[in-house]
Amino acid sequence: QVQLVESGGGLVQAGGSLRLSCAASGNIFSINAMGWHRQAPGKERELVADISRGGNTFYADSVKGRFTISRDNAKNTLYLQMNSLKPDDMAMYYCAAEMCRGSICSYDYWGQGTQVTVSS
Repeated sequence: QVQLVESGGGLVQAGGSLRLSCAASGNIFSINAMGWHRQAPGKERELVADISRGGNTFYADSVKGRFTISRDNAKNTLYLQMNSLKPDDMAMYYCAAEMCRGSICSYDYWGQGTQVTVSS
């Protein structure tokens, strides 16, 4: 079992910044990668960014150059630094842990989410 708890969401003006955190506990050494996802009302959930165990990162085109995913392994914490926030970034943000069984990987564990609200 892996437990994930997000924090850091809130209300910010367009152009502002927030840093989201995701504290992981449990069987953390089984995690292959971690990612940040978001879902706005009426829209599909999308992968925003992820980082593999080896440190490779991925960003959705919509956030490239503005968001940075990072981790602090000593603290078992994942971060998402969000700069130059736009109203389109308004969503519930979730962190998730990717587990692999052989070559088959999936995001099996999810946090409760943290709300990011961006005012225009």
